[in-house]
Amino acid sequence: MSGHPQSGAPALYSALALRILLPFGIGYCISFLFRVVNAVIADAMSAELGLDANMLGLLTSIYFATIAVFQLPLGVLLDRFGPRRVESVLLLLAAAGALVFAMATSAGWLMIGRAMIGLGVSACLMAAFIAYRRWFDSSRLPLVNGLQMAFGGLGALAGTRPAAMVLEAAGWRTLFLGLAVLTVVIAVVIWVVVPRDEPVSGEDRRQGASSSGSFRQVFADRTFWRIAPLVTFSQSAFLSIQSLWIGTWLRDVAGLDVLSASNVMAATTVAMIFGFLLLGWLSSRLVRYGLAIQTSSVFFMCLFLVPQLGIIAGGFSMPMAFWIAFGFFGTAGIIGYSAISHHFPVHIAGRANTALNFVVFVVAFFEQWGLGIVINQFPAGNGYDEAGYRLAMGLALAAQVAALAWYLLWRPRRNG
Repeated sequence: MSGHPQSGAPALYSALALRILLPFGIGYCISFLFRVVNAVIADAMSAELGLDANMLGLLTSIYFATIAVFQLPLGVLLDRFGPRRVESVLLLLAAAGALVFAMATSAGWLMIGRAMIGLGVSACLMAAFIAYRRWFDSSRLPLVNGLQMAFGGLGALAGTRPAAMVLEAAGWRTLFLGLAVLTVVIAVVIWVVVPRDEPVSGEDRRQGASSSGSFRQVFADRTFWRIAPLVTFSQSAFLSIQSLWIGTWLRDVAGLDVLSASNVMAATTVAMIFGFLLLGWLSSRLVRYGLAIQTSSVFFMCLFLVPQLGIIAGGFSMPMAFWIAFGFFGTAGIIGYSAISHHFPVHIAGRANTALNFVVFVVAFFEQWGLGIVINQFPAGNGYDEAGYRLAMGLALAAQVAALAWYLLWRPRRNG
């Protein structure tokens, strides 16, 4: 079942579209900054509070865990109350979490702050996707979602060299105090600027709010389970590595200092922004020629395997090239969200996307933590040995290959 295009959907360049796209884009920008900033502050924070790779991986992955735990109730809230109200309120919790993180004196308080941040930004992507599903024509979803993800790329970019410069000048605690203030401002912008009236019929709203079988409908869907494992392992590898382990890899394997490593991470992030834009645009164009969104997503996720293999095989000799390719093709999994959203009717689109996001972030939590456990088994001086990174990233790659085989070999029967 695929949703029908919304009648009277605004053009991407109209003032109404900008009132929808820009606030949600800025919200996702700050959420992505929170996601990746630990890769820059890891050394300073670990030195001050005595964190090893195991604890650092657990601390950073708490962000994914809290997002995952809240995804299913979030889908109900989004379908019932709408993206504008849900996201603006939750961002205030993220601001409070940033304040707790900035004032933390132990690993326990860091985890509490990180958990509050994760819960607070848990709607930043899904709220935008649901708003776009309601406002824009279905054929434009890969492009619009790509634009949304590009805003996240800007947040990731801010979490590289700009964050490193603030870290050098004022420390990681001051950095998080500033993020707390900025998050409050963004919450107010979303509340004020986003239109209050959404183009969803009363019947659709009632179905979305009251249908207790909606999640059962999603999780019983055979097409969902055909593509979900590949999207999950592709995205979890990208999230786990890009939000933390790229920084320590550049330090331990490539031998770069903080600022030099932040330059590579910045280049990777710029490539990610272009990946979101270009792959989203290309997928939208291919739809017009009869190629399903799901097919293009799978093809691009296959290309994502190549830079991972290069990094594992010896990317330390030319880290910039491999990590740029990693950033560009790592965005492919997000197109799978467009395929899922397009597959289900509009009144449960929120639950369909949050169901997929739930699976993605559960796996991302365990994967980021698990990579830390593996890497921690290979200490070397003040860091970790290359063999640990190769083994950890090799396991992540193997999971993606297995999911790809599942997608190619399993032909689900049509849903009854």
